[in-house]
Amino acid sequence: MSARVGIGYDAHRFAAGRSLMLGGVEIPHHVGLEGHSDADVLTHAVIDALLGAAGLGDIGTLFPPDEERWRDAHSVDLLTVTLGNLHGRVENVDATLICEAPRIGPHRAEMERTLGDALSAPVNVKATTNEGMGWIGEGEGIACFAVALLELD
Repeated sequence: MSARVGIGYDAHRFAAGRSLMLGGVEIPHHVGLEGHSDADVLTHAVIDALLGAAGLGDIGTLFPPDEERWRDAHSVDLLTVTLGNLHGRVENVDATLICEAPRIGPHRAEMERTLGDALSAPVNVKATTNEGMGWIGEGEGIACFAVALLELD
């Protein structure tokens, strides 16, 4: 067996009238994220990291944004589909959310548990701000980086 690592990134702007989903958890906030699915940047970054580790392209290849069947899809469901395409076992995932608001700390354990249950692997979620710089620092949206380790069959 051999291990491979992948890195994922996703970013979405805030949009009124949408729920804010992060790591499969609905977070109380006055706006959600704009996107074709539920725009869960954390789960999307994890999906990209897994696909990268498996050498299977990116999230847009597996879930094209012009396909209506993915409209408003729950990203943990997309993660489950992704896992069905992998030939190996997820060893662990580490992710960092970048946002000014909302506060991530109160929701971190639930996000780790939700993603960890879906992956059957440990998940670590961290958060930081962008120190007021750029569109994230101005509170216009959220970005996320994720790294995944995959043990190939």
